[in-house]
Amino acid sequence: MQWVKEAVRGFGELEAVIMDRLWTWGGTATVRDVVDSLQPDRNSAYTTVMTVMDNLYHKGSLTRERDGRAWRYQPTVTREEYSAHLMREALDASPATDMVFTHFVEHMTTRNPRHYGRPAPTVAQTSHLTSR
Repeated sequence: MQWVKEAVRGFGELEAVIMDRLWTWGGTATVRDVVDSLQPDRNSAYTTVMTVMDNLYHKGSLTRERDGRAWRYQPTVTREEYSAHLMREALDASPATDMVFTHFVEHMTTRNPRHYGRPAPTVAQTSHLTSR
């Protein structure tokens, strides 16, 4: 699951896998649901997954509600919202936000535009987006 770590930076390895599952499912899930889905790929103990999901709840990445004796968890933001947040943090980490954004867009244009669902914008088309 190398792509999970690349797609969901900012989370630990198991956190990233759990968030990926929850985002893919698009609804709520119990710890048991997540543990059962991990079994073919990973041998994670129930208590380990429970602890990680509780940590994600306390970090604000998940909400939860009681379902009998169990908790049902749900992400607080979409995968796309989280990715946008990480992109904003990366831009804010540099004093030259406009240059970081320009390099990012230039890198996008070297990839297959269909990967992004529509043609990649040119630097000239996006230069107005770098002002805060």
